[in-house]
Amino acid sequence: MAARPLDARALAALAANPGCRRRALLDGAGVDKGAVAEALGSPAPFGQSQFAFARGNAFEARVKADGGRALLGLVREHRGAPGGAPGGAAARVPDLAAAGPEGRVARTALALREATRAAADEGAWTLLDHPLLALDVAGSPAYLEPDAVVVDPGGRWTVVEIKSFPVIDGSADAAKVGAAARQSAVYVLALERVALRTEDARTGDRALLVCPKDFSNLPTGSVVDVRKQLAVTRRQLDRLTRIEEIADALPEGASFDVSGRSGEELSAAVEALPAAYAPECLAACELAFHCRQRARGAGLVESLGRSVRGDLGGLTTAAAVLAAARGEAGHPTKSEAKRS
Repeated sequence: MAARPLDARALAALAANPGCRRRALLDGAGVDKGAVAEALGSPAPFGQSQFAFARGNAFEARVKADGGRALLGLVREHRGAPGGAPGGAAARVPDLAAAGPEGRVARTALALREATRAAADEGAWTLLDHPLLALDVAGSPAYLEPDAVVVDPGGRWTVVEIKSFPVIDGSADAAKVGAAARQSAVYVLALERVALRTEDARTGDRALLVCPKDFSNLPTGSVVDVRKQLAVTRRQLDRLTRIEEIADALPEGASFDVSGRSGEELSAAVEALPAAYAPECLAACELAFHCRQRARGAGLVESLGRSVRGDLGGLTTAAAVLAAARGEAGHPTKSEAKRS
């Protein structure tokens, strides 16, 4: 079957839950987890509403209007970049069109090199609108498309992530900001690979998050430190390169082909892969509802959250916790586990 390509959201979700061997293998193999969840009877209601999609596109268009002057102003304000281009000229906005993803990746790398030279020679600003980057994941390329990359007159490359959730009185939803930081870290990591082959390139470990200010459609920016997310993403990608070790633990003949297996066979293949479920998975993984159902059915404390699971240590089930609370020695019986 054709592999489902990885994108920045999928890689960011992997970084958020690096201990989940189930997701590591399925994403590394390009399995359509949405189709698997549907076949298992636990579909995930993913997807953005048409209203939210249109609002996000309108806000992004506003931020990038007039040659991206508003966006460049935010970069200059929050990243401490040097002044604008000579004579107040508009930023360079190169054409990144090319045939196929490989062509677009090559064209983006060329545009970044040209922008770095233009910054050194002319002090020019360059705005790359929806460039395409590639990152090697488990031996195959994952194609990533950030909202924008800005090269300032100092030659520094800044990833720009544009989101439609608001910043009200200087603060935004922490979960959404965290997700944006993890996604930006994936882009920064991919940029670092290009920078290694570009003379005088500078990437750094900061990204610019642009959101609507308060209840208006005016853009405001904030710098996001992605050092922690970068480190986690690097570790997870190192694990994905050893995906064969996880696959070796699968029983002979295991398959995730939804059209060629019964529900029981598909469920057995999924359950052969250890999962690390947490309530946060519900917003990031198509299999989360299936994993939650199994965790609850087995009375696992991980269904209550990572903090609870961490605090309880070796007590992995609700029955074991209740037995310990009552001062009972040994493991609870099956009837006790069922009642808990």
